[in-house]
Amino acid sequence: MTQPDYPIYDADQHYYEPPEAFLRHLPKEYRKDFQYAEVNGRTKLVIGGVLSDYIPNPTFNVVAEVGSHEDWYRGNNPKGLSLREFGGAPVPSRPAFHNGAAHLKVLDEEGIHASIVLPTLASVIEERLENKPAAVHALFHSLNQWVAEEYGFNNGRQFPTGAINLSDLDGACRELDFLLKAGARSVMIRPAPVAGLRGSRSHALPEFDAFWARVNEAKIFVIHHVSDSGYDRIYRRWTEGGQGEFRPFEKDPFGEMLDWMGRAISDTLSALVCHGVFDRFPDVRVAVLENGASWLQPLLHRFEHIYAKMPQSFKRDPVETFRKHIFLAPFYEDSCKEVVKLMGADRVLFGSDWPHPEGLKHGLDYIKDMEGVTAADQKLIMHSNLKGLFEGVRN
Repeated sequence: MTQPDYPIYDADQHYYEPPEAFLRHLPKEYRKDFQYAEVNGRTKLVIGGVLSDYIPNPTFNVVAEVGSHEDWYRGNNPKGLSLREFGGAPVPSRPAFHNGAAHLKVLDEEGIHASIVLPTLASVIEERLENKPAAVHALFHSLNQWVAEEYGFNNGRQFPTGAINLSDLDGACRELDFLLKAGARSVMIRPAPVAGLRGSRSHALPEFDAFWARVNEAKIFVIHHVSDSGYDRIYRRWTEGGQGEFRPFEKDPFGEMLDWMGRAISDTLSALVCHGVFDRFPDVRVAVLENGASWLQPLLHRFEHIYAKMPQSFKRDPVETFRKHIFLAPFYEDSCKEVVKLMGADRVLFGSDWPHPEGLKHGLDYIKDMEGVTAADQKLIMHSNLKGLFEGVRN
């Protein structure tokens, strides 16, 4: 693949958290809520006193090879192999998967100028500790401190996001202040209702305005990256009597049809628009990462339909609001050309999902999936849009 003549900005790269990422700074009173335990000769997580199979190997000492699941996600599976069979034999973890200096070398090798860097295992926490917001906050703060030490939040090329939970609003605002002081240019919020002692509710309601006001003033952006949003409970109600936990790497056709990913992000973005956070804070921007785009056209169509029935409930056309404030990174199996038509090229981002097996082995291979997208629009997607978000540009 020919290297473009402009710096590439990748919106979706990851690190694999070693145990110390959560434990190095975790106060002793919360150690019982997040433990690594030996079970039948294998290390497992025990969260809130419950054994978790969410991630088969939470130490990440061995992992599936980078990009090894690509054909499965493209639907190229004539032999009917399972996801595990596609992954092949696990490979030893490499320093670049959890070390900032080593990761920089990979960016150079892959021709990537800069990237957002996101956690992997952190997505296990909020759903399983929703009744313990203080423990969630402590784990996220410990993780953010580890990131500050191992990567730094902004060296001009690596831009790790900071993890924040809104269940304790005062705590969330303190964490945001910590991250801003550390140089973070984005914060990650789970695409799900905010759990709390009073029950769950939308993160876009006015009670959370203290958080959104800080984001608006600082001109950073919020990331909604795919997570365990709790929507797998619907699948388990159909199949397991509501018992068990979400296991994202165990695929079956019925679970895929229920679209736990698309439903969660659609509802989350609907809440942001319908509950008026962009009306109250016009400089807020949201980047939607690793949620794909198959849900996008139906969601915009539903906005159009609801607006036609209830125009008095919106200060402006909700589709216009969506297109102004939301940035989206499509999957490689999505039609980038169609997403550009729906969103505008100035709201589309490139994300490789490195080093996850479901991502691309080489990020620049994404250019092959941009057939029908003009060279000028490709530059927006691969360079200008994310660069502008990092710089706080508003347009």
